[in-house]
Amino acid sequence: MARKPIVAIVGRPNVGKSALFNRLVGQRMAVTHDIPGTTRDRIQGQSDWNGVAFHVIDTGGIEVYQPKGTRDENPLAEGSKEFVPLIRAQALLAVEEADAIIFTVDNQHGITAADEAVAEILRRTNKPILIAANKADDVRYNPDSMEFYGLGLGPVFPISAIHGLGVGDLLDELIKQLRAALPATDFDADEDDHLKIAIIGRPNAGKSTLLNKLLGVERAIVSPIAGTTRDSIDSDIRWHGQRITLIDTAGIRRRGKIEPGVEQFSVIRSMQAIERCDVALLVIDGAEGITEQDEHIAGYVIQEFKSLVLVINKWDAVTKNAHTMSDYLKTVRERFHFVPYAPVLFISALDGQRIHTVLETAYRVYENRCFRAPTAQLNQIVREALDRHSPPTKGTRRLKIFYATQVRTAPPVFLLHVNDKTLLHFSYERYLENRIREVFPFEGTPIRISLRERERREKKD
Repeated sequence: MARKPIVAIVGRPNVGKSALFNRLVGQRMAVTHDIPGTTRDRIQGQSDWNGVAFHVIDTGGIEVYQPKGTRDENPLAEGSKEFVPLIRAQALLAVEEADAIIFTVDNQHGITAADEAVAEILRRTNKPILIAANKADDVRYNPDSMEFYGLGLGPVFPISAIHGLGVGDLLDELIKQLRAALPATDFDADEDDHLKIAIIGRPNAGKSTLLNKLLGVERAIVSPIAGTTRDSIDSDIRWHGQRITLIDTAGIRRRGKIEPGVEQFSVIRSMQAIERCDVALLVIDGAEGITEQDEHIAGYVIQEFKSLVLVINKWDAVTKNAHTMSDYLKTVRERFHFVPYAPVLFISALDGQRIHTVLETAYRVYENRCFRAPTAQLNQIVREALDRHSPPTKGTRRLKIFYATQVRTAPPVFLLHVNDKTLLHFSYERYLENRIREVFPFEGTPIRISLRERERREKKD
């Protein structure tokens, strides 16, 4: 599975970085204001251009001190000066971690000493750099923007982030440079079809301990301090002759609990691990119990249509009686009601309790993910479902399903040929999904149902 590249938007304060971020992600996620220093935390969104999806990071300005009264004096918003070191650190980290950088400057002010200082920071990287000369009145002919070639960093694109002018040309070049700088496998699906497992969850849930137990060696650093793992770690193993890649990830905290700096980027790397995997092992601290963040992380997995296994870890630390596991399983099913198909494992990574079930279950789920349903049997299931429970109607029109077929695997996608897409209510779609799951082994994996309307024949004269 291809990973999404990371693009960082950097520059001194008040040049329009947040406006450009909002333009790229298609919504107002960043707070914009005329006063420099408004953006304090790095925030991330997702964008897509010419079929290439990528993460976008909005940073606070790289603040460079300028003497009071000079041309480049940059008054910050009241109460913001204490954030300058953090803002600068975040931007520097983005430069280090990003695959490409959009250096945003103010076309109306020209090159300032602050721009020069930021450029000096950017010259330390070999990443692709594009200069966005924002606030340009005319993006077709703008001689003022040519001044920024003097920074010696990369191509200059006059744009207006607010109005979207010139942004398309900027993105065309961005995608071109990303493709030139990154391996083709970062954009195209992997040619190999071996199982890739991401071990995900909240900090200190025991993810690295589980990885080490599966590997049989101390491959990952294990510490009781939450947040020890900062990046995603890939490890290859052989299991019953099959190649499996295990991806250990940093813990994913609630957004409000994420500290600026390295940890914020660790969350993005964890999201990339989910994008790259086939099966995600969601490790839950059984002693602490299920939290809303555990549910949110499961939601991330489902959004990417990845297969999921719920792993209740630290089971050795739970006080038990004859009903503890069945009661706990009932709670799991209630809290994760939106993934009723996900298998649940109770393990202790520390002492190896039931650790053998982890790879067994993950591989079984992977096989289910790659399963293709016979077309004849699939249509029989759909016909029986229609007979058992009539399709919904809208006025005098009733949904008709003429034909069903599975058009792809990993994840399984089913195409229904219908008379009218609007007649399929989500509840009936869920009903059809459940009927399919009763017959075919899709444990642990989401399935998608797509619709195609049969073309209406023109009435004869």
